[in-house]
Amino acid sequence: MMQEPQRILIVKLGALGNVILSLGPFASIRRHHAGAHITLLTTVPYASWLSQSQWFDTVWTVRRLDWWDLAGWLRLRRRLIDGHFDRIYDLQTSRHTSRYFRLLPRRHRPDWSGIAPGCSLPDRDPDRDRLHDAERQFGQLRQAGIIERGPVDLSWSHADIGPFCLPDHFALLAPGSAPHRVVKRWPIEHYRALASRLLAHGVTPVVVGTTPEKPLAQAIDGAIDLTGRTDLAQVTSLARAATVAIGNDTGPMHLIAAAGCPSVVLFSRDSDPALCAPCGPSVTTLRRPDLSDLEPASVMDAVAAILPAQAGALVAG
Repeated sequence: MMQEPQRILIVKLGALGNVILSLGPFASIRRHHAGAHITLLTTVPYASWLSQSQWFDTVWTVRRLDWWDLAGWLRLRRRLIDGHFDRIYDLQTSRHTSRYFRLLPRRHRPDWSGIAPGCSLPDRDPDRDRLHDAERQFGQLRQAGIIERGPVDLSWSHADIGPFCLPDHFALLAPGSAPHRVVKRWPIEHYRALASRLLAHGVTPVVVGTTPEKPLAQAIDGAIDLTGRTDLAQVTSLARAATVAIGNDTGPMHLIAAAGCPSVVLFSRDSDPALCAPCGPSVTTLRRPDLSDLEPASVMDAVAAILPAQAGALVAG
């Protein structure tokens, strides 16, 4: 009689940058539980894209539940119980997702990796909140018995970018941020100066972001505006084709860097690259308490440093 495969649940709700920083842990869990049936519990913006990966057999979606939404919590409880999971990895590790642990009957709780009080595989590292997000997750997995880690394979994420009719040499710009965190934005006049320098040396600026960020793109003379026109798979393919990417500490820059594009990411006092910098083969971070103090020339110097073959052209003039 064949044994049923182990049933694993991974909890990761968002936001985009946090999801991208979980790609390595996703891959490690899949390698460790190679024969298991793995379900991801996430939110709608990431479900379709992540369902194309090789890491999950099933992708579920959930909305963030208000504490008073009793019917919603009961529906989630029933779903978790009916999943018959042997182990759950809570990679969100928030107070909200720790409540999921308490939804499960005490007598039949699966192994739970996370920070929920009373869970069987707790992350006991006293320094976890001082670690980079990706390192914190890998540390959590090590305590649950998952030691192996390797490079993230994003070959499954691709889409046709031909209809955008882009030139051979272009730079991705990500001038936006979450609307409630505008202090994370490098001033748009600095992006204009940067775009002017790129254009002067044959590199076309291409702006990516959400539809509400369209005014930022329109304020950059000579830029191609793709705000609101790309999904995550298209952003991945754009990153592979781009010469370089420059942007604020925002979700698209995490995906662009993970896809391998040489990236310069700009940080203000509002976030710390030691805790949340994008991960990729070629990432440079620049930080100023007030991003208005970061001059375009300094950003161009950083671009030149990660593109030595083009350094002379990019910093000249």
